[in-house]
Amino acid sequence: MEGLIALIPAVMALSIPIVAIVTAHKRSLEKIKHERIRDEIELEKMKQINYVTETEKLRLELEQMKIGDVKKEQNLLLK
Repeated sequence: MEGLIALIPAVMALSIPIVAIVTAHKRSLEKIKHERIRDEIELEKMKQINYVTETEKLRLELEQMKIGDVKKEQNLLLK
């Protein structure tokens, strides 16, 4: 019983650094998760901008093709 009583302060003294290490590790993991989520959000924003840009490019190409077709039809009618 006396040995157990003498062991309690030692265990308590050693548990404080262990708790600090575990807490620091959890904070580190949360920071990494936060950075990953922030990067994923930035990637999604870039994907959205790319999608809008590509869609606009395709719309302009289609419009140019229509204008080219109209000019060809007008040239055929004039001949």
